[in-house]
Amino acid sequence: MVEGANPSAAPVISVVVADDQTTVRDGLATVLSLLPDVEVVGEARDGAEAVELVRTLTPRVVLMDLRMPGIDGVAATATIVAEHPETAVLVLTTYADDASIAGALRAGARGYLTKDAGRSEIAAAVRSVASGHTTLAADVAGRLVSALGAPAQPARADLTDRELDVLRLMAQGRNNSEIARELFIGVSTVKSHINSLFSKLDVRDRGQAIAYAHRAGLAV
Repeated sequence: MVEGANPSAAPVISVVVADDQTTVRDGLATVLSLLPDVEVVGEARDGAEAVELVRTLTPRVVLMDLRMPGIDGVAATATIVAEHPETAVLVLTTYADDASIAGALRAGARGYLTKDAGRSEIAAAVRSVASGHTTLAADVAGRLVSALGAPAQPARADLTDRELDVLRLMAQGRNNSEIARELFIGVSTVKSHINSLFSKLDVRDRGQAIAYAHRAGLAV
């Protein structure tokens, strides 16, 4: 058994690896190919190739570097999320500065790891984002909380039960359509709840709302 997976129970997760460094890209593909529930279906040298591979292969997960020539990882992530919301983007990068983290999450990335992550952490993150959850390295989550949010307020005192449900699902990386299906409501209703909770929490975007959810213990 590899990395604690149960291949008889877990569906195969198709993955595209995007990194401009050949050695890194090949190494990640090799590590992932050892997992019984993961199949590397494509490799991209830059953001443009990643977008095209997603259009052709519709993988479940893209393991995305941020700093690449041409179309970078943030721009590629935004395009992939807009065109293929069923594909989860997991950032794996050298950079853990506030701007990089915020940019990736605002573009729609469901996970963010740095390249010092071990094999087990990468494997767990791939499985997590493939299941619709948000996965952040511990140091990344800490930087996100301090960079994007004001001191936490008691969430349950301000938000309705339905707004809390929407916020929890946002923190798990769900898009509006997925939230609507989960809660059996319309997409327009989801947008209304999001606008309301943005106003109540005094945040500008999903990245800040997710940071609030982590501080309030709602990102479960």
